Amino acid sequence: MAKPILLVTRKLPEAIEARAARDYDARLNPRDEGWSTDGAEIARRAAEIRADGILGAAGDKFDAACIGALPDSVKVIATFSVGFDHIDIAAARARGIVVVNTPEVLSFATAECAFTLMLMAARRAGEGERLVRSGQWQGWAPTQLMGVTLEGKRLGILGFGRIGRELAAMARGFRMEIHYRDIQKLPPEIEQGATYHDSEDSFLGAIDILSMHVPGGEENRHWLHAGRIAKMKRGAIVVNSGRGVSVHDESLIAALKSGQIRAAGLDVYDGEPRVNPGYLALENVALLPHLGSATIETRDAMGHRALENLDAVLIKHTAPPHRVA
Repeated sequence: MAKPILLVTRKLPEAIEARAARDYDARLNPRDEGWSTDGAEIARRAAEIRADGILGAAGDKFDAACIGALPDSVKVIATFSVGFDHIDIAAARARGIVVVNTPEVLSFATAECAFTLMLMAARRAGEGERLVRSGQWQGWAPTQLMGVTLEGKRLGILGFGRIGRELAAMARGFRMEIHYRDIQKLPPEIEQGATYHDSEDSFLGAIDILSMHVPGGEENRHWLHAGRIAKMKRGAIVVNSGRGVSVHDESLIAALKSGQIRAAGLDVYDGEPRVNPGYLALENVALLPHLGSATIETRDAMGHRALENLDAVLIKHTAPPHRVA
């Protein structure tokens, strides 16, 4: 019996490509060519090979036009990510195409990245590293690059889902006070002592550090804008490892220049890989290249989860465990 044909849009970890090649007629992208940012090219390649499934990733352009142009052979789109805002879900449903993602396996790694950014911003680690590399460091000085401690600070977590709760667990080890804003108050056994805020004004005014963990989409577009920044304590810190679209860049850049925001740590960007050039000239912002889930263990787990979902649809003909459409 012929193996299902699987179009893989990006270069994936070695173990994942090996498994895909073993179980599928897998058409890989070994040089990680960037054609998947073009929805028409995804559809063209899928039609050319009569793909049964597509294993894509964040940043791929699965918009309505792409999905509408896919051949009838495509039964499932698996995304190598938790987020699926790069896929037009309504268009996929209309075509009867199953969409699956990779939840639960990357929460700790992404929270770990957020905590890294928090430390970098608070302790001015990026500035210090650049100083040493530039050859301009002249030795220890009593007032050199003084940052702020995390101990005793109020950490505000916007979006208290899996990632937000993992971050809270880490922050408790630094003796931080946890506050959160979410759609609704969660049960005490989930809160673990965290303080819930039922209004943005209360939340933003209480916290010293904001860490953002909300999904993409128009409902959260530019959530952090000038008006909300003005409600925060002067000298607060902002961390975003969730979705780049949730920050209004010009407002945050202005706040970083004025001192309303002491420092920021960013792992995601509105329109990435483009980064607003205003950030590049600032010393008080730590910038990472979307490293949230970038550990060997996590990326392997994500790949296996994606293939488990694909196996269910294309080989076992059963319901996939992580279906979003």
